[in-house]
Amino acid sequence: MDLKQLLGGLDKGSYVALLSKLIGEAKFVQNNPPDLIPQEDRVGKHVLDVLLPYSTSSGGGPLVLKHISYAEGRGNIIVEYPGSADEDKVVSFVGSHMDVVPADPNQWNFDPFSLSIDGDELRGRGTTDCLGHVALLTELMKRLAEKKPKLKSSVVAVFIVNEENSTIPGIGVEQLAEDGYLDNLKEGPLYWIDTADKQPCIGTGGMISWTIKATGKLFHSGLPNKAINAMELMMEALKVIQSRFYEDFPPHPKEQVYKFETPSTMKPTQWSYPGGGITQIPGECTISGDVRLTPFYEINDVLKKVQGYVDDINANIEKLPTRGPVSKYVLPDENLRGKLTISFGAKPMAGIACDLDSHGYHVLSDATKEIIGYVKPYSITGSLPLVRDLQDQGYDVQLVGYG
Repeated sequence: MDLKQLLGGLDKGSYVALLSKLIGEAKFVQNNPPDLIPQEDRVGKHVLDVLLPYSTSSGGGPLVLKHISYAEGRGNIIVEYPGSADEDKVVSFVGSHMDVVPADPNQWNFDPFSLSIDGDELRGRGTTDCLGHVALLTELMKRLAEKKPKLKSSVVAVFIVNEENSTIPGIGVEQLAEDGYLDNLKEGPLYWIDTADKQPCIGTGGMISWTIKATGKLFHSGLPNKAINAMELMMEALKVIQSRFYEDFPPHPKEQVYKFETPSTMKPTQWSYPGGGITQIPGECTISGDVRLTPFYEINDVLKKVQGYVDDINANIEKLPTRGPVSKYVLPDENLRGKLTISFGAKPMAGIACDLDSHGYHVLSDATKEIIGYVKPYSITGSLPLVRDLQDQGYDVQLVGYG
């Protein structure tokens, strides 16, 4: 009898009952500092209520439980079902987080902070991202503890805090890894259970946020020859910067192998200026945007290159295309030059390409085909925090979720 037959299907009623309790805590685990600081222990309490009766510490069962907290009310939970004593192998399920993104009830057609059921749909903040996964893995560990199968590999589930916002560092999975709590998970595949598709996600993009400020000279629009139009400077400069980016970071051959929908991109998303009358040529303006980078390019290379584009424009601003007979970016008589400054977000995020030769990936692929009926792995230039860091530390990270 294989493990699937031994465990049987998970109990739908038990799962829904647990998920209802977790969604009932969603209001208190919204993560948007400084206004909303989640208290993930409110979710963790329900997980522990289910699993403690099966623990070595209080129930005489097989589960080894650890509640590790680096901030008050915000504890991570590690649950282990031990394998054979002479085996070091492990299969782990990590990434299911107990915080959620904020929800404004006024923008929902139903209460986001309580579970509702519409046909075969479960609705509420966190059903997919990621309280539904927390409930699923809790039920899996409970069933292992009930059935007590003899496994060569240990099975470990890690429920984490602070995934949705990294403003408060050092309290989630990155700290667990640094302190050695996850070292044994390098002995097998680490399945990161935090995506929203029933298929394996084999690649994600990196993300770099950027802001460019153009400084010129404000003047009345009736005398444009006395101004340095910051808007014109910005528009022309951004065209050059984007063009050079796409020359240096073109579509990569591996993007086809990993089925990325798009190559790496750099684009503006926000524009701002100080305001003023319509007859005023602006002396400054700002554009912000992001880079989405497939994992076959390095974040540091992008930072260095883009900074270099800006430096080159500043050094040779006379060569930048102008608009109209009196448009200019230098006023020699006043010893004034237009100028660009660029800044990058505090914490760029690297993308990940999962190891497609890994036994862990092949098992995931085969299981998906068996249960869903087909396997169609995909990659996106959306970004997941933390996973690339774990891969760089030697973990065989595979990505999947069930939404």
